[in-house]
Amino acid sequence: MSVRIPNEVVFNGEEDIATYTIRAVDDPRTLNKTLYIKPSGNTISFNDLVLDDVYSPPPTNVFLAIGHAVFVKGDQTNFEIELSFGVEASEL
Repeated sequence: MSVRIPNEVVFNGEEDIATYTIRAVDDPRTLNKTLYIKPSGNTISFNDLVLDDVYSPPPTNVFLAIGHAVFVKGDQTNFEIELSFGVEASEL
């Protein structure tokens, strides 16, 4: 069994999050569900970014570790949304 590890990250502006949230409030498809805001137009691949290997002392290395988890490992996008308990905001 192979595991697909995406090398993508989703960027959302505060205005986008506010817009999706306001639209989701009155939408019956979001009742008792988690709203995921990860529109495909806001996804960028690791190949589009340039990151250097940097070794630094704490607390900087914590931020770099989080950046690695998001940008390299794709932890932000490495899941499927189950329709029984979640909905993707751009589908509303």
